Amino acid sequence: MGGGFWAVFWLAVVLKIPIAMLLWIVWWAIKDPPVPELGDGGGGLPRDPHPHDRPPQPPRRGPHSDRLPAPPARVRTARRRPRVPQGHRQAVR
Repeated sequence: MGGGFWAVFWLAVVLKIPIAMLLWIVWWAIKDPPVPELGDGGGGLPRDPHPHDRPPQPPRRGPHSDRLPAPPARVRTARRRPRVPQGHRQAVR
């Protein structure tokens, strides 16, 4: 038996065992639903049936309640003349 048989055996049989065990554990976990415990509910402090009201919140500050600030004044910039190489300038008279 060559090495090819053992490679196929390893992939086809041995690596399927953990998958089969995982499926069995999942099946075992979901086959019986959990039984509810009988008792007083697990203890703890009883909750107040009428929760206390929160104090009123102060008004919001910032962009949620103030008017938007005026936009800044627009400034026009001078357009830059196209760049001409030194030897190609025309004489200005």
